[in-house]
Amino acid sequence: MDPAQNTSAAVPIGGSGSNGTMRYQTNDGTSSVTTAAAADDSKENLNQVINSIDKVLTLLHQLHLTISSFTPASQLHLLQRLNNLVLELDNMAKLSEKCSIQIPMEVINLVDDGKNPDDFTKDVVNGCIARNQVTKGKTDAFKDLRKHIMENLEETFPNEIEMYREIRANSAAEAKRVAQSQSVLPNGDAKVKNEL
Repeated sequence: MDPAQNTSAAVPIGGSGSNGTMRYQTNDGTSSVTTAAAADDSKENLNQVINSIDKVLTLLHQLHLTISSFTPASQLHLLQRLNNLVLELDNMAKLSEKCSIQIPMEVINLVDDGKNPDDFTKDVVNGCIARNQVTKGKTDAFKDLRKHIMENLEETFPNEIEMYREIRANSAAEAKRVAQSQSVLPNGDAKVKNEL
């Protein structure tokens, strides 16, 4: 599948939670809530999950060693290690519910195939670059078409084209004034756009 056309689902890991909130207004006029403390909590939760994964890997290694040198006398030791593994897996599952991470299915498939997941990122970036070049080519073609049409119209209708340019300049100036007036608060401060 072409990563540039990636519309597949993602695999969610855990849920989400929030503590302190901060409101801000978006470009479309709707208000949104962001949580600075939730970002720190999410990072801490992720670190806990990573530590739990490390513990599980250590327990699996220990379990492998126990199984490879198994004797009937070491059965109790094997059962203890199995119980520790089950407890840590349960702990990891509980910790992961506090994380809100989504991983594209393509990344998981690459890992399952034994490939580097960075290949997915590289393919997505290359796909974006290719789409950007195609879009730039279309934009340049439309600019050339507009220029050609304006030149032909100016030869045929010089007065109307002059009026058109005046109307367009006035309209652009008015749009700029409106945009500037909307970005200033009543107290004179400028609005700041928060982009997450």
